[in-house]
Amino acid sequence: MKKTSEKESNQTAGRKKSYILLFAGLALLLISIACTVFTYGGYEAGADRPYAYSLTLLFVSVMLTLRGVYTAFIGVEPSQKADVKRLAQAGLLAALCYIGFSVFKIDLTVGTEKTAFHFGNVFCVMAALLLGGYWGGLAGAIGMTVGDLTTAYVTSAPKTFLLKLCIGLIVGLVAHKIFKLSRAHSAKYVTGVTILASACGMGFNIVADPLVGYFYKTYLLGVPQEISKALAKMSAVTTFVNAIVAVIAASFFYLALRPALKKSGLFVQLDAEKPTV
Repeated sequence: MKKTSEKESNQTAGRKKSYILLFAGLALLLISIACTVFTYGGYEAGADRPYAYSLTLLFVSVMLTLRGVYTAFIGVEPSQKADVKRLAQAGLLAALCYIGFSVFKIDLTVGTEKTAFHFGNVFCVMAALLLGGYWGGLAGAIGMTVGDLTTAYVTSAPKTFLLKLCIGLIVGLVAHKIFKLSRAHSAKYVTGVTILASACGMGFNIVADPLVGYFYKTYLLGVPQEISKALAKMSAVTTFVNAIVAVIAASFFYLALRPALKKSGLFVQLDAEKPTV
């Protein structure tokens, strides 16, 4: 009886947190929409920066709102212990995503815009393999977006947040929802699923990054069409190279870290098998 009442109390507390998250997301959504409308302008040097910040805030608020809706009306909150472990690891991986993009990169200039070869996607994919789609995608999205906002890529921040979040969700879906990667498997199975999930996430990025980038730059930022086309073509090359590097490096790092994390008790069990009766 005591355990039941304690469980109900925890569920009530979790539900209240979900409603707070939902209302905070809705409030932030309204603010970001207003900011986006007021900062929208033509393609001028420096004029598109406030608009890029507003769009980034808009995407973040939409994600918070959707998360609030899910936890309040559809899903349940994960345990506090698992949250703390994932939050700490997500923060570390977000920092690695930032470093991988901001420090280890080669810039290529196309007109007034830029694209780059970088290692940020390596840690974005690895985050999803280690932490699952939501936390991994969030780590990658935040780390890479901060990298954009603090460099010359500030106008690409909204696109980066959306695409990196999607990469994480796709890698997490394939690795953990479909193939249950964090369960005990043979080394061959784990290796195959790791490479497959990484390739699916990066395959999405190879197609989406140039395509979304073209429409985003042309129709949301007002970049001249000729520059957007040239940037999309160059981006297709850099994205393909970045994807190959990410699949190889992220798979290698994950396979090397997996046994060490299990031994230290830091491995996050995302899809534990249900006990049989």
